[in-house]
Formats: sequence, structure tokens, C-alpha cells
Amino acid sequence: MGKINLARVVLGGIVAGIVSDALGYLVDGVWLAPMWAAGMKALGRGDFTSSMILSFNVLGLIGGILAILVYAAVRPRFGAGVNSAVFAGLLVWAIGTLLPNLSIMWVAGLFSHHLTLYTTFGGLVEVVVGTVAGAWLYKE
Repeated sequence: MGKINLARVVLGGIVAGIVSDALGYLVDGVWLAPMWAAGMKALGRGDFTSSMILSFNVLGLIGGILAILVYAAVRPRFGAGVNSAVFAGLLVWAIGTLLPNLSIMWVAGLFSHHLTLYTTFGGLVEVVVGTVAGAWLYKE
């Protein structure tokens, strides 16, 4: 079992984060934008600010790095390739998107169930595709 190549984790993680953030913009910033605006208005809040959007993107980069770190950790056990990258992406999505969205957005009822489902499953695509893209750059 080789050591994890941290430089490649960061490189692949940045790519994973950029891909995930770009897809997130399409899902949440374009497709779901009207639902987000309505949900924020229902909470008595304004639209997302530039600093919020920047924060979302920085968190996306951090999530990408963590996804590739998970990929690097499971790769010796499951082998290199798309299947391991999808597994890593699913794990990161479940912990970083599914559980928080279900607990904060669904159970607490902060946003509509439709918005919660759409953004959660959009996040599934974002994280898994981003992880696969970033894993392509990872080498031990």
C-alpha cells in the first residue's frame, strides 16, 4: 500500500471542486434560482450575496480536495478508476450534502421539499462528476 500523494490530492481536488462548482452554478444558480429566491424570501432573507457565493465556491473546492483524499484512501482497496471515484464521490456527497440537506432543509422545513430534493440530487451529480474528473489526475 503506497503513501498518498498529497500534491496530487490537492491538484485533483481543485479540479474536482471547480467541476463541482461549475455544475452547482448550473443547478442552483440557473435552474433552481427562482426556487432559491422564493425560499430565501419566505425566510425573510434577501438574495444570495457575492460573499455567500464566494463562500459556496471555496467550500466546493474544499469538498473537492476531500473527495480526492477519500479516493486516494480507497484506491488501494478498490483499485484505481471510475468505480472507486464514484464510490468516493457518493461517500462525500452522503456526508456533505445528503445528511445536512435532509436534516436542515427537509426535517426542519426551512425550504420546500421540492427544492430540497432537487438541490440534493443535483449535488449528487455535482460531487460524483467532480470526483471522477479530479480522480483522473490522481497518481500515487
